[in-house]
Parts: sequence; C-alpha cells; structure tokens
Amino acid sequence: MKVVFFGTPVFSVPSLERLVAGSHEVLLVVTRPSKPVGRKRVLTSPPIVDVALGHGLEVFQPKNLKPPEIVRRIQKTGAEVGVVVAFGRLIPSTLLALLPRGMVNVHPSLLPRHRGPSPIQWSLVCGDCVTGVSTMLLDEGMDTGPVFLQEKVFIEQNEDAGRLSKRLAEVGSDLLVKTLDGLESGLLEPTPQAEQGITVTPMLQREFGEIDWSRPARQIVNRLRGFTPWPGSYTTFREDRLKVFDLLEVEGPSPSGEDPGTVISVESDGILVRCGGGTAVRITELQREGRRRMPVDAFLIGERVSCGEHLG
Repeated sequence: MKVVFFGTPVFSVPSLERLVAGSHEVLLVVTRPSKPVGRKRVLTSPPIVDVALGHGLEVFQPKNLKPPEIVRRIQKTGAEVGVVVAFGRLIPSTLLALLPRGMVNVHPSLLPRHRGPSPIQWSLVCGDCVTGVSTMLLDEGMDTGPVFLQEKVFIEQNEDAGRLSKRLAEVGSDLLVKTLDGLESGLLEPTPQAEQGITVTPMLQREFGEIDWSRPARQIVNRLRGFTPWPGSYTTFREDRLKVFDLLEVEGPSPSGEDPGTVISVESDGILVRCGGGTAVRITELQREGRRRMPVDAFLIGERVSCGEHLG
C-alpha cells in the first residue's frame, strides 16, 4: 500500500526501516520541526529525518497539523493509509478522515492499559511484568481507537525504559507490517477496545525524578527504572543534588524509628537508605552535582557518608 508516515523519535525508526525494506511504499514522512538542543542551542532534526533522507524519502516538518497546506500535501501523494509511530501530537480529525484506510497507530502497550503519552515508562513504574504493542485505527480520542493486532512482551528483571523501548520498537515494526498486510488483503478488521482495565498515563515531567523516600523500596526502584533515561532519579545530599543511577531493594536492618531517607548503613558495595514501610534500598551508582558519575565505592573515597545522615 501507499503510505504517509508520521513519526519523530528513535522509537519510530525501526517501523520506517521495515516499511522501506518491505512491499509497502512510503511516499512522505511527516515529523516535528527541528529545534535547538543543548547548551549551544544547536538546531537538531528529529531522529527520523536522517533515516528518511538516507532512503531518499520526502520529509515534511510542519509547525502544526491544521493548515490547509498539510491536507493538500498529503492528498497530493495519493496515499491510501497513514502510519503513526510516536509522532508526539494528536492527529486532527481533518487528517484522520483524509486517507481511504485511515491512520494506523503503533502504541507500546496492551491497550486499553496505559493509554497516553508515556506507556513504556508507566509499565515499569506500575511494576508490570508484561507489556506489549498494539496496532490500532486512530480516532479522535487519546488511544481509544479499535485494535488490529497485539503482541505481548515480558519485561526483564531490572530492565529500564530505555532498553524496554528498544525492544518494543522492534516488536512494533513487525506488528505494523503484519497489520498493513492484513489491511491490504482485506482479512483484518479492528476490534473495539475493552471497557475494563483502562488506565491513562500522564506526560513525563522533570519533577517526577525526585525520589520520595516515604515510598516503599519497590516503588522507588520501579520509578528509577521507568524514569531512566529521562527524567532520571535524584535526591538531595548536603544541600546538593545527588543523581541516583542504580539502586536495589534489599532486606535492610529492622526499623528502629528512622525517618525515610535516613542512611542506615555505609559499605563499599552500597549506601543503605531507609524507605517507607520499614523497607530499604542500596544505592550502588550515583553522581553528586558538578561531578562525574561513579560507582559507590569510588564515591565513598571522596565523601565521608555517615549513618544517620539524611537524603532528600
């Protein structure tokens, strides 16, 4: 089929690569505008742009999706279907109704669980053991359209959002091709989502990364996994920000009235911190503000951390 592809971040790259390598024809790639990045504010294109241009595909980077110019640009392609993979904006109704076969979306969760903008991160924050990918026919709601296909993916122990995203992107690319093949053959029809088990994820915010030591250890570990690589996890140590890159839930010393955030043990293999409900975590990799990231044994050479000190 003739396709218009909507995608922006690294997650969308495997899907575009699979389409280009297969029997379907990508006529136009629509993505977000380039933007300044880093301290030097270097104008940087979305990851999908270099991939698309490398395959000789036409790229369109509109500021928004409402001007008539966009409708004309897509109509001019003669495409039959739109494909949306992590585009980063809601598709307006004018575009949803524009193509004969509508818009097919690749969503990294088992809908209706984890609708919304951050399903990968929240599958980890919620402690899910299984997630997956769904392909659906987009409608005007937030991930509410009927589902074509789904594939389950088991979450690995200690897997973070960055690693899980890479795996789901590959699964999604395979599922997308199967979906388009099914549509082309006329053998695949979408099924309405279940009315039970609906959850909606929020947009990630930088402040989500601040560790709340009053939470149980398992929740703190899951949030670090979900918020890696962004926004990360951090706390306060002697009035400086302390980034935490790795921590483990442990069988800590029995509670003795310590407040959450209290350092209860300092060893070369980790700093043991009291969490909510009498639980504890061991910090094994960290970075003090203005210094380099390091394992805890190296950190303790330069920092005399004492039992009874408080984080946060």
